[in-house]
Amino acid sequence: MRIRPEKVAHLMRREIAEIVLMQLRDPRMSKMMSVTDVEVTPDLSFARVYVSMLGDDAQRALSVKALQHAAGFIRRELGDRLGLREVPELRFMLDTSLDRGARVDELLRRIDQGEPPPDDAEDGA
Repeated sequence: MRIRPEKVAHLMRREIAEIVLMQLRDPRMSKMMSVTDVEVTPDLSFARVYVSMLGDDAQRALSVKALQHAAGFIRRELGDRLGLREVPELRFMLDTSLDRGARVDELLRRIDQGEPPPDDAEDGA
């Protein structure tokens, strides 16, 4: 019987979130981090793990680097917890969708209040 990549991705998302929260103690990692999504290739060889966190760009980059450093440990834990013969190689990616959503909300708020939308150069976007 073959396990579907979507089911593996769902299980991995839940377990990775718990591993990061309960077992990783790297001081480089943001304390407010969440695993937002996991995408697994059809052959289950690679998984992109999307994370979202508070902090500035430098802190976020440092946190993603710390996660990538811990990827081997997380894979071993996943293998034990999920009983998979082959655990996908993990690639951690920063999920910026919440930032984009907040920017859209801010633009809509400004438009609703009659303010002109900001220049992209003005706000650093």
